[in-house]
Amino acid sequence: MSKIPYKIYLEENEMPKEWYNVRADMKKKPAPILHPGTLKPVTVEDLTPIFCEELAKQELDDTTPYIEIPEEIRNFYRMYRPSPLVRAYCLEEKLQTPAHIYYKFEGNNTSGSHKLNSAIAQAYYAKKQGLKGVTTETGAGQWGTALSMACSYFGLDCQVYMVKCSYEQKPFRREVMRTYGAQVTPSPSMNTNVGRKINAEFPGTTGSLGCAISEAVEAATTQEGYRYVLGSVLSQVLLHQSVIGLETSTALKKYGIKADTIIGCAGGGSNLGGLISPFVGEMLRGEANYEIIAVEPASCPSLTRGKYAYDFCDTGKVCPLAKMYTLGSSFIPSANHAGGLRYHGMSSIVSELYDQGLIKARSVEQTSVFEAATTFARVEGILPAPESSHAIKVAIDEALKCKETGEEKNIVFGLTGTGYFDMYAYKNYNDGTMSDYIPTDAELEKYLSTLPKVD
Repeated sequence: MSKIPYKIYLEENEMPKEWYNVRADMKKKPAPILHPGTLKPVTVEDLTPIFCEELAKQELDDTTPYIEIPEEIRNFYRMYRPSPLVRAYCLEEKLQTPAHIYYKFEGNNTSGSHKLNSAIAQAYYAKKQGLKGVTTETGAGQWGTALSMACSYFGLDCQVYMVKCSYEQKPFRREVMRTYGAQVTPSPSMNTNVGRKINAEFPGTTGSLGCAISEAVEAATTQEGYRYVLGSVLSQVLLHQSVIGLETSTALKKYGIKADTIIGCAGGGSNLGGLISPFVGEMLRGEANYEIIAVEPASCPSLTRGKYAYDFCDTGKVCPLAKMYTLGSSFIPSANHAGGLRYHGMSSIVSELYDQGLIKARSVEQTSVFEAATTFARVEGILPAPESSHAIKVAIDEALKCKETGEEKNIVFGLTGTGYFDMYAYKNYNDGTMSDYIPTDAELEKYLSTLPKVD
């Protein structure tokens, strides 16, 4: 047995005191986000009617490398951070691979996922600004759960628009949000103008994150004392999630481990961006080199089959435009079980890193994802979320390649959360009724052809 323990725990004083802003080290920055009316780069003043003022400043800051984490947020983090970096000895044995597999486990908190890292930060800034409450969207429900908990902690009202297929598939996730005091609405709904418009245009739709974002933004801007908060995609969210990568880097260095391959699931980019940011920073500064793989569902393949172009961040086209890998803001993926990976686009930061060739991307089908999840659960004792299982699938693939070549790689992946509210999906897999859906080129072109014309 190696001297490396099963779980590498950091001391409380080793928890990050600052968030890391990878944009500061990028020579070619992500393209600026554009105002939907003028198509000019947005200013803080443009964003403050939608976002909290401090978060708007963080969103547009691409020069400050480290931003101090307020003491109130660090005190909250201490409830569940630092999170463990786990050596997957049992999975290695199962695969009979010479590779060393590590996973950063972010599910050991009340919300059950990494989303709490940013939720508590955004709730804090909303409370500090004196707001009554916030509105948001949620796909699989992890973000809605995290934000509901954070808002209850600070005494804020929380209104959540949950993608309709997830609202129906995950009633218990919905009830956790309601237990924390949140109001949860299936999206698209008939409560907002944009929701009614989407329902009229796509009768019977199961919804998408783009739809839910539009509704949440409308709800925020039509209620005094409310602002909108987002759980992924935005640069401010990746900033908050950098605590994942910073802790991972510290834990690896503590035992003299050099990661070779780093893998994360990719929907909007929050987990992936947070995990990889410090490692990408080392690459940008010429200090190290890593193979980084973003894993997305084949049913919503923004990186692997999308276009790198300016697009609306939401289906209702009320949010700013971002240059990103996108399938088109009107794209609504099939009702698969990767609820949190159903966004039509990808973080501007992740998109720019991918375009520069600093990271790779793969798409995988959901039956193979659940096969990997089942293998992992049976030997590692954690039932992983479907989103996290995309990373598990590729980590297993990479470990099996090492088995063929005899290479002793260090593989690190992000286990973003647990899947105990995803039993409907596991039931479908176990019953053999789960199927795969991959959109055709013609289907994708229908949506890509509607991308806005931006010079």
